[in-house]
Amino acid sequence: MRVCLCENAGKQAGRRADRAYIGWWYQLSNFQEWFCDMGCLMIDIFYLKCYTNAQKNERRNLIMIYPKLLEPGYKIGVTATSSGFTEEPDLVRLESGITHFNKLGYPVLVTDNVRKCQKGRSSDGSTRADELMQLVLNPEVRAVIAASGGDYLVEMLPYLDLEAIKSNPTWVQGFSDTTGLVFTITTNLDIATIYANNFSSFGMGNWHSSLYDNLRILEGQDITQQSFDYYQDGYQPRVTGLEEFVPEKEVRWINLYPTGYDRDKELIINGRALGGCLDVCLNLVGTRYDKVKEYANQYQQDKILWYFESYGLNSDALLRGLWQLREAGWFKHASGFVFGRPCMYETYNDTTYEEAVLSVLGNLNLPIILETDIGHKPPQFAIMNGAVTCIRSFGGKGSITFERR
Repeated sequence: MRVCLCENAGKQAGRRADRAYIGWWYQLSNFQEWFCDMGCLMIDIFYLKCYTNAQKNERRNLIMIYPKLLEPGYKIGVTATSSGFTEEPDLVRLESGITHFNKLGYPVLVTDNVRKCQKGRSSDGSTRADELMQLVLNPEVRAVIAASGGDYLVEMLPYLDLEAIKSNPTWVQGFSDTTGLVFTITTNLDIATIYANNFSSFGMGNWHSSLYDNLRILEGQDITQQSFDYYQDGYQPRVTGLEEFVPEKEVRWINLYPTGYDRDKELIINGRALGGCLDVCLNLVGTRYDKVKEYANQYQQDKILWYFESYGLNSDALLRGLWQLREAGWFKHASGFVFGRPCMYETYNDTTYEEAVLSVLGNLNLPIILETDIGHKPPQFAIMNGAVTCIRSFGGKGSITFERR
Protein backbone atom coordinates (compact mmCIF):
# COMPACT_ATOMS: atom_id res chain seq x y z
CA MET A 1 0.00 0.00 0.00
CA ARG A 2 2.77 2.32 0.89
CA VAL A 3 4.58 1.35 -2.29
CA CYS A 4 1.53 2.19 -4.32
CA LEU A 5 1.16 5.47 -2.49
CA CYS A 6 4.81 6.23 -3.08
CA GLU A 7 4.54 5.26 -6.71
CA ASN A 8 1.45 7.44 -7.11
CA ALA A 9 3.20 10.29 -5.32
CA GLY A 10 6.25 9.86 -7.51
CA LYS A 11 4.16 9.84 -10.65
CA GLN A 12 2.26 12.92 -9.50
CA ALA A 13 5.52 14.63 -8.60
CA GLY A 14 6.91 13.71 -11.99
CA ARG A 15 3.86 15.08 -13.74
CA ARG A 16 4.14 18.25 -11.70
CA ALA A 17 7.82 18.46 -12.65
CA ASP A 18 6.98 17.90 -16.29
CA ARG A 19 4.35 20.60 -16.15
CA ALA A 20 6.76 22.95 -14.40
CA TYR A 21 9.42 22.23 -16.99
CA ILE A 22 6.99 22.72 -19.84
CA GLY A 23 5.69 25.94 -18.23
CA TRP A 24 9.23 27.17 -17.72
CA TRP A 25 10.13 26.39 -21.30
CA TYR A 26 6.98 28.09 -22.53
CA GLN A 27 7.80 31.19 -20.50
CA LEU A 28 11.38 31.08 -21.75
CA SER A 29 10.16 30.77 -25.31
CA ASN A 30 7.84 33.73 -24.77
CA PHE A 31 10.74 35.66 -23.26
CA GLN A 32 12.93 34.80 -26.22
CA GLU A 33 10.18 35.90 -28.57
CA TRP A 34 9.68 39.07 -26.55
CA PHE A 35 13.41 39.73 -26.50
CA CYS A 36 13.57 39.21 -30.26
CA ASP A 37 10.64 41.57 -30.77
CA MET A 38 12.27 44.15 -28.55
CA GLY A 39 15.51 43.82 -30.47
CA CYS A 40 13.71 44.34 -33.76
CA LEU A 41 11.86 47.31 -32.28
CA MET A 42 15.11 48.87 -31.09
CA ILE A 43 16.62 48.36 -34.55
CA ASP A 44 13.54 49.95 -36.12
CA ILE A 45 13.80 52.88 -33.73
CA PHE A 46 17.51 53.23 -34.50
CA TYR A 47 16.98 53.32 -38.25
CA LEU A 48 13.96 55.61 -37.90
CA LYS A 49 16.06 58.01 -35.86
CA CYS A 50 18.85 57.85 -38.43
CA TYR A 51 16.34 58.52 -41.21
CA THR A 52 14.79 61.41 -39.31
CA ASN A 53 18.19 62.91 -38.56
CA ALA A 54 19.14 62.45 -42.20
CA GLN A 55 16.03 64.36 -43.22
CA LYS A 56 16.86 67.11 -40.74
CA ASN A 57 20.45 67.23 -41.93
CA GLU A 58 19.28 67.28 -45.52
CA ARG A 59 17.11 70.30 -44.70
CA ARG A 60 19.90 72.00 -42.75
CA ASN A 61 22.46 71.33 -45.46
CA LEU A 62 20.37 72.89 -48.19
CA ILE A 63 21.86 76.07 -49.59
CA MET A 64 20.04 79.04 -50.98
CA ILE A 65 19.38 78.66 -54.70
CA TYR A 66 20.07 81.71 -56.83
CA PRO A 67 18.44 81.50 -60.27
CA LYS A 68 20.47 82.02 -63.42
CA LEU A 69 21.30 85.63 -64.14
CA LEU A 70 19.29 87.75 -66.53
CA GLU A 71 21.40 88.09 -69.67
CA PRO A 72 20.72 89.96 -72.92
CA GLY A 73 18.70 87.84 -75.31
CA TYR A 74 16.82 86.03 -72.56
CA LYS A 75 13.24 87.03 -71.93
CA ILE A 76 11.44 88.71 -69.08
CA GLY A 77 8.02 87.23 -68.39
CA VAL A 78 5.12 89.37 -67.19
CA THR A 79 2.00 87.85 -65.70
CA ALA A 80 -0.88 89.19 -63.62
CA THR A 81 -0.66 87.25 -60.37
CA SER A 82 -3.37 89.43 -58.86
CA SER A 83 -4.88 92.39 -60.73
CA GLY A 84 -4.54 93.01 -64.46
CA PHE A 85 -4.79 96.04 -66.76
CA THR A 86 -7.82 97.32 -68.67
CA GLU A 87 -7.59 101.11 -68.22
CA GLU A 88 -5.91 103.01 -71.04
CA PRO A 89 -3.14 104.65 -68.93
CA ASP A 90 -2.20 101.24 -67.53
CA LEU A 91 -2.09 99.66 -70.98
CA VAL A 92 0.07 102.51 -72.27
CA ARG A 93 2.37 102.02 -69.30
CA LEU A 94 2.59 98.29 -70.02
CA GLU A 95 3.64 98.88 -73.63
CA SER A 96 6.14 101.50 -72.51
CA GLY A 97 7.76 99.03 -70.12
CA ILE A 98 7.99 96.44 -72.87
CA THR A 99 9.67 99.00 -75.14
CA HIS A 100 12.20 99.97 -72.47
CA PHE A 101 13.29 96.38 -71.92
CA ASN A 102 13.38 95.60 -75.64
CA LYS A 103 15.82 98.49 -76.13
CA LEU A 104 18.02 97.05 -73.40
CA GLY A 105 18.12 93.66 -75.13
CA TYR A 106 15.46 91.89 -73.09
CA PRO A 107 12.38 90.71 -75.03
CA VAL A 108 9.23 90.66 -72.89
CA LEU A 109 6.74 87.78 -72.92
CA VAL A 110 3.31 88.82 -71.64
CA THR A 111 0.71 86.24 -70.61
CA ASP A 112 -2.93 86.51 -71.67
CA ASN A 113 -4.28 87.57 -68.29
CA VAL A 114 -2.21 90.77 -68.03
CA ARG A 115 -4.69 92.70 -70.19
CA LYS A 116 -7.72 91.48 -68.26
CA CYS A 117 -9.29 92.53 -64.98
CA GLN A 118 -12.66 91.82 -63.40
CA LYS A 119 -13.49 92.51 -59.77
CA GLY A 120 -9.84 93.05 -58.95
CA ARG A 121 -8.68 89.80 -60.56
CA SER A 122 -6.95 89.19 -63.87
CA SER A 123 -8.41 85.67 -63.93
CA ASP A 124 -9.28 82.87 -61.53
CA GLY A 125 -6.63 81.40 -59.24
CA SER A 126 -6.06 78.32 -61.37
CA THR A 127 -5.50 80.34 -64.55
CA ARG A 128 -3.10 82.70 -62.82
CA ALA A 129 -1.07 79.74 -61.55
CA ASP A 130 -1.05 78.12 -65.01
CA GLU A 131 0.19 81.28 -66.70
CA LEU A 132 2.92 81.75 -64.12
CA MET A 133 4.03 78.14 -64.59
CA GLN A 134 4.18 78.64 -68.36
CA LEU A 135 6.79 81.35 -67.81
CA VAL A 136 8.73 79.45 -65.15
CA LEU A 137 8.98 76.36 -67.37
CA ASN A 138 10.06 78.38 -70.42
CA PRO A 139 13.88 78.03 -70.72
CA GLU A 140 14.05 81.37 -72.55
CA VAL A 141 12.62 83.24 -69.54
CA ARG A 142 15.13 84.22 -66.85
CA ALA A 143 12.92 86.57 -64.78
CA VAL A 144 9.20 86.82 -64.08
CA ILE A 145 7.85 90.16 -62.89
CA ALA A 146 4.30 90.57 -61.60
CA ALA A 147 2.30 93.03 -63.68
CA SER A 148 0.88 94.77 -60.59
CA GLY A 149 -0.23 94.21 -57.05
CA GLY A 150 -3.81 93.76 -55.88
CA ASP A 151 -5.62 91.81 -53.21
CA TYR A 152 -6.21 88.25 -54.33
CA LEU A 153 -2.89 86.58 -55.15
CA VAL A 154 -3.44 84.01 -52.38
CA GLU A 155 -6.15 82.41 -54.54
CA MET A 156 -3.51 81.04 -56.91
CA LEU A 157 -1.25 79.45 -54.29
CA PRO A 158 -3.11 76.09 -54.07
CA TYR A 159 -2.65 75.61 -57.82
CA LEU A 160 1.10 76.21 -57.98
CA ASP A 161 3.39 73.30 -58.84
CA LEU A 162 6.07 73.97 -56.25
CA GLU A 163 8.17 70.98 -57.28
CA ALA A 164 8.26 72.26 -60.87
CA ILE A 165 9.30 75.70 -59.62
CA LYS A 166 12.05 74.12 -57.52
CA SER A 167 13.31 72.17 -60.53
CA ASN A 168 13.30 75.30 -62.71
CA PRO A 169 14.50 78.17 -60.49
CA THR A 170 13.66 81.49 -62.09
CA TRP A 171 13.84 85.00 -60.70
CA VAL A 172 10.38 86.03 -59.49
CA GLN A 173 9.84 89.67 -58.60
CA GLY A 174 7.12 91.95 -57.31
CA PHE A 175 5.92 93.73 -54.20
CA SER A 176 2.77 94.43 -52.20
CA ASP A 177 0.33 91.57 -52.88
CA THR A 178 3.12 89.73 -54.72
CA THR A 179 4.54 89.05 -51.25
CA GLY A 180 2.31 85.98 -51.22
CA LEU A 181 4.32 84.54 -54.10
CA VAL A 182 7.93 85.61 -53.50
CA PHE A 183 7.78 84.95 -49.74
CA THR A 184 6.31 81.49 -50.30
CA ILE A 185 8.89 80.53 -52.92
CA THR A 186 11.83 81.54 -50.75
CA THR A 187 10.65 79.97 -47.48
CA ASN A 188 9.27 76.78 -49.04
CA LEU A 189 11.85 76.12 -51.75
CA ASP A 190 15.05 77.93 -50.68
CA ILE A 191 15.03 79.94 -53.90
CA ALA A 192 16.02 83.60 -53.76
CA THR A 193 13.37 86.08 -54.96
CA ILE A 194 13.22 89.85 -55.42
CA TYR A 195 10.91 92.14 -53.45
CA ALA A 196 10.85 95.18 -55.69
CA ASN A 197 8.92 97.04 -58.38
CA ASN A 198 6.04 95.43 -60.20
CA PHE A 199 6.26 95.71 -63.99
CA SER A 200 4.05 98.81 -64.15
CA SER A 201 6.83 100.88 -62.54
CA PHE A 202 9.08 100.13 -65.50
CA GLY A 203 6.58 101.82 -67.81
CA MET A 204 7.34 105.39 -66.72
CA GLY A 205 8.64 107.68 -69.45
CA ASN A 206 12.14 108.02 -68.00
CA TRP A 207 13.39 105.45 -65.55
CA HIS A 208 14.29 106.44 -62.03
CA SER A 209 17.77 105.36 -60.89
CA SER A 210 16.19 102.74 -58.59
CA LEU A 211 14.86 100.89 -61.65
CA TYR A 212 18.33 100.64 -63.15
CA ASP A 213 19.61 99.35 -59.80
CA ASN A 214 16.84 96.75 -59.83
CA LEU A 215 17.89 95.58 -63.29
CA ARG A 216 21.57 95.41 -62.29
CA ILE A 217 20.71 93.08 -59.43
CA LEU A 218 18.78 90.77 -61.77
CA GLU A 219 21.83 90.82 -64.04
CA GLY A 220 24.01 89.64 -61.14
CA GLN A 221 25.67 92.85 -60.02
CA ASP A 222 25.99 92.93 -56.23
CA ILE A 223 25.74 96.67 -55.94
CA THR A 224 25.29 98.80 -52.84
CA GLN A 225 21.95 100.58 -52.90
CA GLN A 226 22.04 103.95 -51.15
CA SER A 227 19.02 105.58 -49.52
CA PHE A 228 17.37 108.23 -51.67
CA ASP A 229 17.19 111.94 -51.00
CA TYR A 230 13.44 112.29 -51.41
CA TYR A 231 10.39 110.06 -51.75
CA GLN A 232 6.87 110.26 -53.14
CA ASP A 233 4.31 110.53 -50.36
CA GLY A 234 1.16 108.83 -51.63
CA TYR A 235 -0.31 108.01 -55.02
CA GLN A 236 -0.19 110.26 -58.05
CA PRO A 237 -3.01 110.11 -60.63
CA ARG A 238 -2.15 108.60 -64.01
CA VAL A 239 -3.32 110.42 -67.09
CA THR A 240 -0.88 109.53 -69.86
CA GLY A 241 0.44 106.33 -68.31
CA LEU A 242 4.03 107.57 -68.54
CA GLU A 243 4.09 109.40 -65.21
CA GLU A 244 7.32 109.24 -63.21
CA PHE A 245 7.88 109.29 -59.48
CA VAL A 246 7.24 112.61 -57.77
CA PRO A 247 9.77 112.77 -54.91
CA GLU A 248 8.63 115.50 -52.56
CA LYS A 249 9.52 114.56 -48.96
CA GLU A 250 12.97 114.14 -47.50
CA VAL A 251 14.06 110.60 -46.71
CA ARG A 252 14.89 110.26 -43.00
CA TRP A 253 15.58 106.82 -41.61
CA ILE A 254 14.91 106.39 -37.90
CA ASN A 255 17.17 104.19 -35.77
CA LEU A 256 15.82 102.48 -32.67
CA TYR A 257 18.88 101.23 -30.83
CA PRO A 258 18.88 98.17 -28.57
CA THR A 259 20.11 98.48 -25.00
CA GLY A 260 23.86 98.82 -24.79
CA TYR A 261 24.35 99.97 -28.40
CA ASP A 262 26.39 103.14 -28.89
CA ARG A 263 23.90 105.64 -30.30
CA ASP A 264 26.70 107.74 -31.75
CA LYS A 265 27.69 104.92 -34.08
CA GLU A 266 26.25 103.56 -37.28
CA LEU A 267 23.49 101.01 -36.72
CA ILE A 268 24.33 97.80 -38.61
CA ILE A 269 22.04 94.78 -39.09
CA ASN A 270 23.26 91.58 -40.76
CA GLY A 271 21.26 88.48 -41.68
CA ARG A 272 19.38 86.71 -44.43
CA ALA A 273 16.75 89.11 -45.73
CA LEU A 274 13.16 87.97 -45.46
CA GLY A 275 9.90 89.86 -45.45
CA GLY A 276 7.51 91.86 -47.59
CA CYS A 277 4.14 93.48 -47.15
CA LEU A 278 3.06 92.82 -43.57
CA ASP A 279 -0.62 92.78 -44.55
CA VAL A 280 0.04 89.74 -46.76
CA CYS A 281 2.39 87.96 -44.35
CA LEU A 282 -0.47 87.92 -41.86
CA ASN A 283 -2.53 85.96 -44.41
CA LEU A 284 0.17 83.30 -44.68
CA VAL A 285 0.99 82.66 -41.02
CA GLY A 286 -0.42 79.34 -39.80
CA THR A 287 -1.32 78.07 -43.28
CA ARG A 288 0.29 75.13 -45.09
CA TYR A 289 2.54 77.69 -46.83
CA ASP A 290 3.96 78.88 -43.53
CA LYS A 291 7.44 77.30 -43.39
CA VAL A 292 9.07 80.21 -41.61
CA LYS A 293 10.15 78.36 -38.47
CA GLU A 294 11.79 75.58 -40.48
CA TYR A 295 13.42 78.15 -42.75
CA ALA A 296 14.71 80.24 -39.83
CA ASN A 297 16.06 77.15 -38.08
CA GLN A 298 17.92 76.15 -41.21
CA TYR A 299 19.65 79.53 -41.49
CA GLN A 300 19.92 80.29 -37.79
CA GLN A 301 23.68 80.67 -38.05
CA ASP A 302 23.17 83.68 -40.32
CA LYS A 303 20.00 84.81 -38.51
CA ILE A 304 17.05 86.44 -40.25
CA LEU A 305 17.02 90.14 -41.07
CA TRP A 306 13.30 90.90 -41.16
CA TYR A 307 11.95 93.71 -43.33
CA PHE A 308 8.33 94.79 -43.50
CA GLU A 309 6.21 97.52 -44.96
CA SER A 310 2.52 97.96 -44.30
CA TYR A 311 -0.18 98.98 -46.74
CA GLY A 312 -3.48 99.47 -44.92
CA LEU A 313 -2.74 98.50 -41.32
CA ASN A 314 -3.73 101.01 -38.66
CA SER A 315 -2.06 101.20 -35.24
CA ASP A 316 -4.22 98.45 -33.73
CA ALA A 317 -3.82 96.09 -36.69
CA LEU A 318 -0.07 96.72 -36.83
CA LEU A 319 0.37 95.93 -33.16
CA ARG A 320 -1.79 92.81 -33.26
CA GLY A 321 -0.17 91.62 -36.48
CA LEU A 322 3.38 91.85 -35.16
CA TRP A 323 2.26 90.19 -31.93
CA GLN A 324 0.76 87.32 -33.94
CA LEU A 325 3.98 86.73 -35.88
CA ARG A 326 6.07 86.93 -32.73
CA GLU A 327 3.89 84.42 -30.90
CA ALA A 328 3.89 82.14 -33.96
CA GLY A 329 7.67 81.84 -33.58
CA TRP A 330 8.65 83.78 -36.67
CA PHE A 331 11.17 85.98 -34.89
CA LYS A 332 13.05 83.29 -32.96
CA HIS A 333 16.28 83.72 -34.93
CA ALA A 334 15.90 87.40 -35.85
CA SER A 335 18.90 89.72 -36.04
CA GLY A 336 16.85 92.90 -36.37
CA PHE A 337 13.92 94.59 -38.09
CA VAL A 338 13.66 97.11 -40.91
CA PHE A 339 10.38 98.85 -41.75
CA GLY A 340 9.53 100.73 -44.90
CA ARG A 341 7.42 103.86 -45.01
CA PRO A 342 3.82 102.90 -44.15
CA CYS A 343 1.36 103.58 -46.94
CA MET A 344 -1.91 104.40 -45.17
CA TYR A 345 -1.22 104.38 -41.45
CA GLU A 346 -3.92 105.67 -39.12
CA THR A 347 -4.39 105.68 -35.37
CA TYR A 348 -7.47 106.19 -33.24
CA ASN A 349 -5.65 106.39 -29.90
CA ASP A 350 -2.64 108.59 -30.68
CA THR A 351 -0.30 105.60 -31.03
CA THR A 352 2.60 106.40 -33.36
CA TYR A 353 4.05 103.82 -35.72
CA GLU A 354 7.17 103.71 -33.61
CA GLU A 355 5.19 103.09 -30.43
CA ALA A 356 3.19 100.28 -32.02
CA VAL A 357 6.36 98.56 -33.24
CA LEU A 358 8.22 98.92 -29.95
CA SER A 359 5.27 97.69 -27.90
CA VAL A 360 5.69 94.27 -29.56
CA LEU A 361 9.35 94.09 -30.60
CA GLY A 362 11.01 96.29 -28.01
CA ASN A 363 11.54 93.53 -25.45
CA LEU A 364 13.49 91.49 -28.01
CA ASN A 365 16.25 94.10 -27.63
CA LEU A 366 17.19 93.98 -31.30
CA PRO A 367 18.05 96.87 -33.66
CA ILE A 368 15.10 98.40 -35.51
CA ILE A 369 15.11 100.89 -38.38
CA LEU A 370 11.98 102.77 -39.49
CA GLU A 371 11.04 104.86 -42.55
CA THR A 372 13.40 103.05 -44.94
CA ASP A 373 13.18 102.93 -48.74
CA ILE A 374 10.96 99.86 -48.96
CA GLY A 375 7.44 99.50 -50.29
CA HIS A 376 4.54 101.60 -51.48
CA LYS A 377 6.08 105.08 -51.22
CA PRO A 378 8.67 105.12 -54.02
CA PRO A 379 11.44 104.97 -54.87
CA GLN A 380 12.23 101.66 -53.24
CA PHE A 381 15.14 99.26 -52.90
CA ALA A 382 15.23 95.92 -54.66
CA ILE A 383 15.57 93.44 -51.78
CA MET A 384 16.72 89.88 -52.35
CA ASN A 385 14.83 87.41 -50.16
CA GLY A 386 17.25 84.73 -48.98
CA ALA A 387 20.47 86.63 -49.58
CA VAL A 388 22.92 87.43 -46.80
CA THR A 389 22.25 91.11 -46.28
CA CYS A 390 23.85 94.06 -44.52
CA ILE A 391 21.88 97.21 -43.79
CA ARG A 392 23.65 100.26 -42.41
CA SER A 393 21.94 103.36 -41.04
CA PHE A 394 23.20 106.59 -39.55
CA GLY A 395 22.16 110.24 -39.62
CA GLY A 396 18.83 109.55 -41.35
CA LYS A 397 20.42 107.78 -44.34
CA GLY A 398 21.47 104.23 -45.04
CA SER A 399 22.47 101.51 -47.48
CA ILE A 400 21.86 97.86 -48.28
CA THR A 401 24.18 95.24 -49.76
CA PHE A 402 23.74 91.52 -50.57
CA GLU A 403 25.90 88.44 -50.74
CA ARG A 404 24.67 85.51 -52.85
CA ARG A 405 25.64 82.60 -50.61
